[in-house]
Amino acid sequence: MNAELCKKALEKIGNPNVLVNLISRRVRQLSTGGGSGRPLVAEVAGLGLADIALKELVENKMGWEAIEDTTSAVETPVKRRRRS
Repeated sequence: MNAELCKKALEKIGNPNVLVNLISRRVRQLSTGGGSGRPLVAEVAGLGLADIALKELVENKMGWEAIEDTTSAVETPVKRRRRS
């Protein structure tokens, strides 16, 4: 993987765990082919699938949206009855 593309993508995303998930999902799409398996960038000669995915992210060809965490609300635990 290209280290420069990794740095630029990490600056854009912010969280390395999210970046890994985004890139791995896109690499899977590129490797399977089909409609979503075509690269969204023009120059891909000599690049691996991960580099293509990183380049797509850096060039804003691939979007992403953070999902708000709804499980952080305090929930009351369910009490179970003891059997007699």
